[in-house]
Amino acid sequence: MSADRHASTLASRRTFIAAAAATLGTASSLARAQQGFPARPVTLLVPFPPGGGADTLSRILAVPLGKAWHQSVVVDNRPGASGKIGASAVARAPADGHMLLMASTGAIDESNSTALAPVALVSASPYVAVVHPKLGIDNVRDLIARAKAEPGKLAFGSSGEGSASQLTVELFKQMTGTDMLHVPYKGTGQAVTDLLAGTIQLMFAPGQAVLPHVASGKLVAIAVTSPQRARAVPTLPTIAESGVPGYAASGWFGLFAPAATPQAVIRRVADDVDVLMQRSDIADAMLKVGAEPSRGTPAQFARFVQEELAKWSRLEARMAGSQKSR
Repeated sequence: MSADRHASTLASRRTFIAAAAATLGTASSLARAQQGFPARPVTLLVPFPPGGGADTLSRILAVPLGKAWHQSVVVDNRPGASGKIGASAVARAPADGHMLLMASTGAIDESNSTALAPVALVSASPYVAVVHPKLGIDNVRDLIARAKAEPGKLAFGSSGEGSASQLTVELFKQMTGTDMLHVPYKGTGQAVTDLLAGTIQLMFAPGQAVLPHVASGKLVAIAVTSPQRARAVPTLPTIAESGVPGYAASGWFGLFAPAATPQAVIRRVADDVDVLMQRSDIADAMLKVGAEPSRGTPAQFARFVQEELAKWSRLEARMAGSQKSR
């Protein structure tokens, strides 16, 4: 063997050994990160007031996650700016998994999506279209007829500007040629409170926030927003089958961590949430409040989030264009 070839072989071996050592080191650090989580209580930050969908689901998951992790899991409500204040707080938190965000459709947008790492999709469920009983409406066709007869007079509530509870109605308005007044709140719970009082007339809201009031007769459910009927309320028709063909929208809830969180920690949280999604008691608790359990990997959730951002961005662009043309 020539001296040059011998030197080249030695260099290749050194490169391989260095690469192997780096790989082992990375695997070792990932294992340490996973084994070290959680080292203290974990906070599930809900960027909305108590009583909404994100809050309800967080409280369903908090106790079983705490048992799995042998640490307490605390639900912390930090409302404001349609969920953006809470999302920013998690984005700035130490990237170790001890503060997680339970976000919904409107809380994540182009302004904060790169600062947060998708961890687990908890539920992608239809919203429920509900009205106040005094409106005297029990189906979608009558709602459309009333909205067209009284343009701008029917008021619908949402959890804030740009939230799913606004955008699902805006899509409905565009597809039906109706005009209804948007009243934004700081969270779903506050909007539902005013709907119960008759201050506003309707909402498209997470089932977990409104179905208990439907069961008690305080609200009337007229449809679901999904393309197919929902498992949680199979007797309710879809908006599409009620005279608005092609209408489809859903609200989703999922866990996010700060962007720099180690992949091992993200996988640990995702795997443990996935185990919960397969438990019948968790599924039953979610379905009782109108939320359908979801499963998948962090990568699948990340793709889902990007698709949702693109979909709602197109709607917001159309909304902005229609406002300018007025």
